[in-house]
Amino acid sequence: MLKDNIKTIRKSKGLSQEELATKLNVVRQTISKWEQGLSVPDSELLVSLSEALDTPVSTLLGENIEEKEDNYLKEIAQKLEVINLQLSKRKETKRKIWLGVFIAICVIIVIAFILLSNLGTSYMEWDYYDPELAVMGVGIHAFIWIFVRLAPIVFIGSIIGICFTIKKK
Repeated sequence: MLKDNIKTIRKSKGLSQEELATKLNVVRQTISKWEQGLSVPDSELLVSLSEALDTPVSTLLGENIEEKEDNYLKEIAQKLEVINLQLSKRKETKRKIWLGVFIAICVIIVIAFILLSNLGTSYMEWDYYDPELAVMGVGIHAFIWIFVRLAPIVFIGSIIGICFTIKKK
């Protein structure tokens, strides 16, 4: 265990045997023997080794690091999977909301055209000498004029929006 942990941690820190040996004031062969399990560091060197590798002594003496890393990676993968599911649900919810908005715009435009066609031009026959009727008549005429020119563009844009937000299978 110790031999494997020393090697694994040394490599994860990007150190060569020579660099670690220099930090500990020992020869490279000493590090090699530790990693091969041919010898073990004494207590003073074990403390120096833990400081050089920035790792607790208990970790060096504990279970294999690789097993912990495998479990750690599995935990991260599970958390990422949960996050991906949450993001996909959020994206699906937004897609449904936009689809509803585009459909509502189309329905409102169609209903408004039906209402305006039934209204016709009856407001043109009002008595425009009455200031209140004149203001209201001009307001209705301006609304219809703008609506008739902008509604088809908005309607077509909403149809295109519906096409893009419908989920393709």
